[in-house]
Amino acid sequence: MEESVTEPCNTVGSRYEALKARGMSLDMSRGKPGPDQLNLVSPMLNVLTPDDYCSESGVDCRNYGGVNGIPEIRRIFADILDAPVSGVIAAGNSSLNLMFDRISRCFTHGVNGSEPWQNQRGVKFVCPTPGYDRHFLICEYFNIQMVSIEMTETGPDMDAAEALIQSDPLVKGMWCVPVYSNPTGCVYSDETVLRLARLKPKAPDFRLFWDNAYCVHNFNETRPVIPNIIRECAINGAADMPLVFVSFSKVSFPGAAVSAVAASDNNIKNILKEMNPQTIGPDKINQLRHARFFKNADGVYRHMEKLAKLVKPKFDVVLSALEAELSGLAHWSKPNGGYF
Repeated sequence: MEESVTEPCNTVGSRYEALKARGMSLDMSRGKPGPDQLNLVSPMLNVLTPDDYCSESGVDCRNYGGVNGIPEIRRIFADILDAPVSGVIAAGNSSLNLMFDRISRCFTHGVNGSEPWQNQRGVKFVCPTPGYDRHFLICEYFNIQMVSIEMTETGPDMDAAEALIQSDPLVKGMWCVPVYSNPTGCVYSDETVLRLARLKPKAPDFRLFWDNAYCVHNFNETRPVIPNIIRECAINGAADMPLVFVSFSKVSFPGAAVSAVAASDNNIKNILKEMNPQTIGPDKINQLRHARFFKNADGVYRHMEKLAKLVKPKFDVVLSALEAELSGLAHWSKPNGGYF
């Protein structure tokens, strides 16, 4: 019997052809959890029984009402964000939806009674780059001029941010991903957060869009702790400046998760006023399902530890391949957590 001989893959082209010959079908969608991740949370689908449909406040979650969400899921988000429960609105599966809605309202109705942005030509947003493409897509949709600034290892270039925000009245917002910033995995330094809180925007209706969607996505036992942007802004006389968004889209089910926005009392009052014509309430059954499954913030952290055990080895494989193949030819970050 003849012995088969495999030709060595000595060139990039031959290695590529060898990989193609393996006939693999891989879903490489960015940020899409694998079945092993989703299986960890699948028991949530059975956590409620037919007679278990009331929140702790006695609200029938099958019915209308409760625009700001049920108290137990708001409390979980409040504990994670270090915010009062009264300062949190819990919503549906996507924080991106909440951010889009906020900007849409700013254009049609202004910010807490200010002139609507649609009447102010040339609205601009400060966009740390590299950044999250979905943030930029929202800007494109509303014809917001994106002014890019450099993303450093400690967060946005604050000299550039301050120069823009404090001099131009048409700069109405800034995108911020403070923990495990997408896509570099950067965590904002304390100094960066404090400088953001001390901003004196030229536009009175300026808002920090603080996308904290990855604040629980850690690979290690030690979670990054940064200054509380809502509290720090309040100390500096700008309590209404930050809008903090968070989501469980990469914690439970991407298409059936829960999200929240945290803000000052004044912002929360105005957001609820604007939401009332839009909805008679969120999916409270799903909020109750999440609250029963996780129970509290510690339950979320324990769940994320399980997810990290699945995902971190995959990150390690990628980093090892980069070191082996591209060392000295390219640069990359080595995040301690992020999008999983």
